[in-house]
Amino acid sequence: LPVMLSATIVDNSGRTLSGQTIEAFFISVKHANAFTVGINCALGAAQMKKFYKTLVDLNPGWCHVYPNAGLPNAMGGYDEDPEIFATNLYDYAKDGLLNFVGGCCGTFP
Repeated sequence: LPVMLSATIVDNSGRTLSGQTIEAFFISVKHANAFTVGINCALGAAQMKKFYKTLVDLNPGWCHVYPNAGLPNAMGGYDEDPEIFATNLYDYAKDGLLNFVGGCCGTFP
């Protein structure tokens, strides 16, 4: 059964909800030999990229990324439109970082 493991980086400190860095998260799950290991939610693609790059560098397997459409605004919505979201993810592709990609909060049509 393929397993996808994902962490949420809660802010620009680079820590998960449990307080782990992305390095500590990967060390704590690498024994599972997951199909993919990745990052989702909380941050937009632009803010998430440095943490995702660290994960890609650590993980010899496949990685996934599911960012939000930017950071939440004061009303709890998301201000990135599809063009901005796609442009931000295109930077990941140009750098050869993508295996699996999707969208989380605010990325629906």
